[in-house]
Amino acid sequence: MELRDIEYFAVVAEHGHLGRAAEALGLSQPALSKCLSRLEQIVQAPLVKRSSKGIELTAEGLVLLSRIRELRLSLQSVVREIADVGEGRTGQLRVGVGLARPEQFLSVAFSELFKIAPKAKIIITASDNDLMIPALQNGELDLFMNYLPDRWPSEGLVSDRLYDDEHVVCVSATHRLAAAKKVTLADLVEERWAVSAMTLSSQQRLQERFLDSGLPLPRIVLECRSASLRLRTVAGSDLLDWTSRRYIEQSGMDHLVRPLAVKELALRRPVGIVYRQEKYCPPLTQRFIGILKKLSNAASPRP
Repeated sequence: MELRDIEYFAVVAEHGHLGRAAEALGLSQPALSKCLSRLEQIVQAPLVKRSSKGIELTAEGLVLLSRIRELRLSLQSVVREIADVGEGRTGQLRVGVGLARPEQFLSVAFSELFKIAPKAKIIITASDNDLMIPALQNGELDLFMNYLPDRWPSEGLVSDRLYDDEHVVCVSATHRLAAAKKVTLADLVEERWAVSAMTLSSQQRLQERFLDSGLPLPRIVLECRSASLRLRTVAGSDLLDWTSRRYIEQSGMDHLVRPLAVKELALRRPVGIVYRQEKYCPPLTQRFIGILKKLSNAASPRP
């Protein structure tokens, strides 16, 4: 089985059409058909079936395609491993960070990494698990730090818990509830909410708390990916947010917004790092994971 034929098959699968795949590869359709035939002879099974719409993969073809994705990641690892050896470990670290990103904690971790790898390059992507998990699986990220998923979408990923983060309801310092010592969920029925547009699980949890108490669903009037913009909007309005206490403190906005003691919305969520389970893990990635673990162990409950 030749790597070239395998790659050609992957292109056919991606396009779902023999003609478009041949055009993308700069091949003739007969030449591409021969490549597919060679593969089918080797695996002794049909890999594609032609339909009126183009090309569809058989069950055997789907299995091969899944293995090709793993092979591509393995080849990327081989290239990076060779580069690591040749460069004496400089390289590049691609880190995804989500809403649960304590910037002070991460800035210390990045500074520590630059001390031991001064020639390293760090590329940071801010997103959430729905985008970062596929990016990690496709080899576009080396690891990400965020709230750990409740369920894993596929195998091949491992996680390490670093600490727990507390979610709190917060309001403007001038809000009518800001000075209340105790607030029940029923007190919030008529309130309006700002929520994250990225973290659907947080919205679902919030809605479930109201439903479980037999109350109407919360009125969500603002969805925003930017936690900073959301908090600033809350600080200047009568909206409520359910977000990380750590982020409020480290954003420097704790004098503008106040947390509310709402028993029904008390929530602690595990924050950790997620990365691929591979035979080869680049030294830079290993070192950064070690730094994160060391800092989380040495720090207080709120690193």
